[in-house]
Amino acid sequence: MTAANSDGAAGKPRKQSLTEMAYVSVREQILLGLLRPGAEFSELELAEQLAMSKTPVREALGRMVAEGLIEAFPRRGYRVTPVTVKDINDLFAIRAMTEGTAAAMAAVNLSAGELDHLDVLANAHYEPTEGMTIHSFVKANRDFHMAIANGSDNPRLSAMVSTHLDECARLFYLGARSRDVNPETNDDHRHIVNVLRFRDSEKARAAMVEHSEHTRQGVLKALISSDVSDLRI
Repeated sequence: MTAANSDGAAGKPRKQSLTEMAYVSVREQILLGLLRPGAEFSELELAEQLAMSKTPVREALGRMVAEGLIEAFPRRGYRVTPVTVKDINDLFAIRAMTEGTAAAMAAVNLSAGELDHLDVLANAHYEPTEGMTIHSFVKANRDFHMAIANGSDNPRLSAMVSTHLDECARLFYLGARSRDVNPETNDDHRHIVNVLRFRDSEKARAAMVEHSEHTRQGVLKALISSDVSDLRI
């Protein structure tokens, strides 16, 4: 009995680890565009690619179905969820509200040291043709926005912003791959930090809403001008 419990305890973390490995690998392929919107695949194909059994792959795919990254079709397999214009508009409408409020609250809460750290994050740069620098850039972008959200001193609002940024991640990657967003992102981020330093809540809100709108327009323009198979009206 002791041995059985020990085996079970040893086996359970291994299973969770394999599921997490499959999740991280497939999610990265989706975000980086290696699995493009609309691409279809099966559990078996991914299991063979990852050198795993189908069980952890199935569990990882179930998690991504719940997140809306992929769709499941009985007896057919899976498909990377297409990007739609409505998705983009809906997501950025929420982003403007939540992050605008977070910026307004952060304007009176962020310390001088935290503002200095935002300056560093605001200067992130990437090469549009290099996947790893895009990955670093998108991470720095998330860190920038989360630092402001955390500066709101409202954990519930921070959690909402975090969840929303995760949902928008694929759009950020698609936009960054389609065009060079370095100048506009850096300019907007530096402007937001400068406004935050003045401790003006309403100007901080306006700056964040304006940034969200710039990003929305850029993503729409990039996607419409790129491979139409990535986009559904």
